[in-house]
Amino acid sequence: MSFPRLSNTLLLLFTSTICIFLSTPLLGQKAKKDLILLIGQSNMAGRGQLDTQSSTTDSQIWMIDSNNVWIPAKDPVHFDKPSAVGVGPGLSFAQAVVETQKNRNIGLIPCAVGGSGIDDWKSGARHSQTGIYAYDAMVARVKTAKKEGKLKAILWHQGEQDSKEENAAVYEEKLIQFFRQLRKDTGAKKTPIILATLGDFYADKNPVANRINKIITELPGKLQNVYYVSSAGLGHKGDEVHFSTAAQRALGKRYAEKYLEIIINR
Repeated sequence: MSFPRLSNTLLLLFTSTICIFLSTPLLGQKAKKDLILLIGQSNMAGRGQLDTQSSTTDSQIWMIDSNNVWIPAKDPVHFDKPSAVGVGPGLSFAQAVVETQKNRNIGLIPCAVGGSGIDDWKSGARHSQTGIYAYDAMVARVKTAKKEGKLKAILWHQGEQDSKEENAAVYEEKLIQFFRQLRKDTGAKKTPIILATLGDFYADKNPVANRINKIITELPGKLQNVYYVSSAGLGHKGDEVHFSTAAQRALGKRYAEKYLEIIINR
């Protein structure tokens, strides 16, 4: 059996259709993500009490789990201390962002480690409480996550562990060195780094924390692409150390407001 020869026009149309089909993402394939790195200690990891809102998911918000698998984000986002993790600021940050950026997908990269001091955020350093190599695990997880998108912001909350006289005296120098190394090792040369101050309740109990907060609030004037938000007025969950569930969600929104301000003005 013989078939009629296709005209040049039909052949061109057929070829173009095939090319478009092959270049179109498969139905259901995940879109690229705006990656948000979450680092610091327990108040970034989240210790707020889980509630009915904690299991709510959004098709635009993802997180990478302990097996480096992308799953719909819900609290707890972190897994540093499985028996202690709860609500942190990461999810409410993402929710506030997608309310404004309705066409964007957020990918949370949880890397905070409860109880970690600034010295635990060095390559090769093993955190004694968890056995986690916080810095090295973070760099590896970011590398994996970047296959799915671009690193758009780094959220940092840490300093309670360093609220001691001898630690606070060298905290700024170590924090600056950490951020420089972090940028180099994650390819985040100009990525915004947003810090948050330690809770008022913690500084009231431990006045040295005020020195850490002073460093945090003054660092944006010393380093480019570094910003901060205040945690003033946010309450604790009863232990005078960790933000409550409501406070964590409010802090996440404050991070989001600053992030949106930054990207709009760029």
